[in-house]
Amino acid sequence: MSQSAAKAVQYGQYLMQCLPKYIQRTSVYQDELSLHIASSSLIPVMTFLRDHHNARYQQCMELTASDHPTAPQRFHLVYALLSLRHNSRLLVRTTTDETTPVPSLSPVFSSAIWPEREVFDMFGVVFSGHPDLRRILTDYGFEGHPLRKDFPLSGFTEVRYDEEKGRIVSEPLELTQEYRKFEFANPVKLLCIS
Repeated sequence: MSQSAAKAVQYGQYLMQCLPKYIQRTSVYQDELSLHIASSSLIPVMTFLRDHHNARYQQCMELTASDHPTAPQRFHLVYALLSLRHNSRLLVRTTTDETTPVPSLSPVFSSAIWPEREVFDMFGVVFSGHPDLRRILTDYGFEGHPLRKDFPLSGFTEVRYDEEKGRIVSEPLELTQEYRKFEFANPVKLLCIS
């Protein structure tokens, strides 16, 4: 174990002593510390990490999510925090399902407003207390959430320019088989469009 990884493990143990009710476990991967918490404890943990003199993580750099459809807590959220004072990065990980809202971090970090909108748009994770939770990357009439594993690869609708109507139209997607040429002899080129 490297010296920086040992420091990360030690700092993780310190944080678990400070917040024993909230932090479920810690992990270190490539010298980067991760705190695993319940989504209901997100606000107290993040407020502590922002304000405590041994933390001072005053910037929420990003929020990302991943979808694990077979898990009971389907969505895994990862918040990346930065402390300029201590030259340190920290990951805070939590999970949620399709129906349980996650508390919005907008009162703690105003920089979390746009990433939360992106996660809402792409995955459908709802953030309670968010000041402006609406789609940010897809169209307002878009149905579904494109980064979920159960979202169809081709989507539901097709958007194209209709020359007769002189405008862009949205129609249900139709996949015609006559334009497809299937080559079963070559497994690499299974589907070719002629």
